[in-house]
Amino acid sequence: MGKIKTHSASAKRFTLTKSGKVKINHSHHRHNLGLKNAKRKRSLRKAGYLSESMAPTVRTLIK
Repeated sequence: MGKIKTHSASAKRFTLTKSGKVKINHSHHRHNLGLKNAKRKRSLRKAGYLSESMAPTVRTLIK
């Protein structure tokens, strides 16, 4: 049985931390920024972490 290939689209969107958490960038921070308030844009700037229920699926895709 062969190796599982890396899912390229997922590898571009997710990264793994040293502790094994899946790090993500927030969406909705590309356009229509004049409609969003400063607090919302500031929070979208920061990286987030994927929920623990979805993390195992993404880990198998990006290994």
